[in-house]
Amino acid sequence: MKRNIIYLACGLVITLLFIIFNVNVYETAYYAQGFSDQFFNLGLYTPVSLITAGVAWMGAAIYYFVINSVRFDRWYHWLLTLAIVTLLAPIVCYALNDYVFAKNDLMYITESINFELVNLAITAILFIVASFSMRWWSSNCRHTPIPQ
Repeated sequence: MKRNIIYLACGLVITLLFIIFNVNVYETAYYAQGFSDQFFNLGLYTPVSLITAGVAWMGAAIYYFVINSVRFDRWYHWLLTLAIVTLLAPIVCYALNDYVFAKNDLMYITESINFELVNLAITAILFIVASFSMRWWSSNCRHTPIPQ
C-alpha cells in the first residue's frame, strides 16, 4: 500500500511540474517565432496544459476505475485507450487555439497543427504517467499494460 501511494505521489508531482513549467516544456519541444509569442501573449499555455493533463488523467481514471473489466484488461485495450486520449486532448486544444486566434484575427494554422503534434506526444507521456500512478488500485486492470 505504501508503494502505491508513492507511485501516485510521483505521478502527481510530475504532472504538477508539467503544469507549472508548461511554457518551458512546450517551447523546448516546439517554438515558432510569431506563433509562440502570440500563444504566450494570449495566455494559452496554461489552459492547454490543464486540458492535456486533465484529459490524460481522466482517461486513465476511466480505464482503471470506470471500465475496470476483466474483458477489457489486455494491453491492446490499454493501447486503444491511450490512442483515444492521445487524439482527444490535442483536438480539444486545437479547437481552443483556433477559437482564440480567430477571435484575435490571427492565422497560424500550420503552426497550430505542428504544436498539437507535439502536444500529442506530451499527452501520451502524461497518460502513461497517470496509468502507472493509479493502476495499483484497480481491481481488474492492475496488470495492464505490463504485468506486475
